[in-house]
Amino acid sequence: MSSCSILLVDDEEELRDLLRHVLERAGHLVTCAKNGIDASLAITGGSFDVVVTDMLMPERDGFELIAEIKENYPTVKIVAISGGGLIGRDEHLPMARGVGADVLLRKPFAYHALLSAVDRARAGRN
Repeated sequence: MSSCSILLVDDEEELRDLLRHVLERAGHLVTCAKNGIDASLAITGGSFDVVVTDMLMPERDGFELIAEIKENYPTVKIVAISGGGLIGRDEHLPMARGVGADVLLRKPFAYHALLSAVDRARAGRN
């Protein structure tokens, strides 16, 4: 699929930088945010095709961010990523789907899985 504009949201700086590099090498234009607050500011000031967001972040989590994006920018596609947390490894991604995530991706994942998830979100395939 052709390149697109992506907002990448994750509180883990090393992972965020690595994922940004993978997405940019695939030809995508990537803007990064470290939490849901920064992501809200970025999406207000920019135009994105896809948001790739972690679900568990300090200050404002992915659940709130996804709900906001789906309400205010319904054409933006969302890839939710999560490695689990306190309530259990398998709970966050189904909950993300419930608030509007288009594609779910469990951490850890291979780079090609991330690129595939972005393509599936853009194409409207779960």
